[in-house]
Amino acid sequence: MDFLNAVLAFGAPPGPGGTAPDPKAALLQQVGLLVFMGVVFYFLLIRPQRVRSKQQDALLKNLKSNDRIVTSSGIVGVVISVKDKSVTIRSADAKLEILKSAVTEITEKSGESTSSNS
Repeated sequence: MDFLNAVLAFGAPPGPGGTAPDPKAALLQQVGLLVFMGVVFYFLLIRPQRVRSKQQDALLKNLKSNDRIVTSSGIVGVVISVKDKSVTIRSADAKLEILKSAVTEITEKSGESTSSNS
């Protein structure tokens, strides 16, 4: 309670003659602050997530056989076949079927050589 009184003590003093500030102006100021916070929230949280989601969708649409990929669990492999919701990959001597959503990166597209990346 003492903290609240201390914070309120730092508020703007009443206008001349002891009149209270206009309630419409105070309401407009609060609404403006809420709108500003909404805009900041959109640009800091919502928009970057949408951009990442669109990039992930584009990556999965461009997934083809012989692409070298990395999964979210860190498995590196070469795509053997692509289905609607899953991808079959070969990693070392193992053949794995994983969900498309687990693919996080295409490190080498089919037809590209590793020497061109140097």
